[in-house]
Amino acid sequence: MHSPDHNHSPLTLHLPDEAATASFGRQLAPLLVPGMVVWLDGDLGSGKTTLVRALLRALGHDGPVKSPTYSLVEIYVISRIYWYHFDFYRFNFPEEFSDSGLGEYFRDDAVCLVEWPRKAVGCVPAADLLLLFRIDGEGRTLDVVASSEEGQECLNALKRGWPNAAD
Repeated sequence: MHSPDHNHSPLTLHLPDEAATASFGRQLAPLLVPGMVVWLDGDLGSGKTTLVRALLRALGHDGPVKSPTYSLVEIYVISRIYWYHFDFYRFNFPEEFSDSGLGEYFRDDAVCLVEWPRKAVGCVPAADLLLLFRIDGEGRTLDVVASSEEGQECLNALKRGWPNAAD
């Protein structure tokens, strides 16, 4: 289910500002379905939490959306779907994922949004969709990579709907 699909190219977007990142989050939000795992990878300040905030707002969440850097996970329930926002930045060893009991959150009735997945590599479930953020001058470059059939469906929809997308 989670094997990379090398027959499909990633989507590369230039996000010139926070508004563009938020716009992408709003477009991605309705495409994510329960059971999906989304990895958000990139340096500090590259837009990961900004994207999650826009995505959750697009789904109807109107409360605060903060980075779970210290709490490890923030939980949102929207339209009977559990949305788990993880941040593994403070992990020193991947095994901390297993030791913390976080594996139980990765379920078929939840969407898991994972910041800093490399810090838990080998322990955190594989991504259906990988979002790679790179700081690019004042803006960001975002590569969207599908790693499952569900991820590919999202990627295809994003390619159809995002203006000026580069394959």
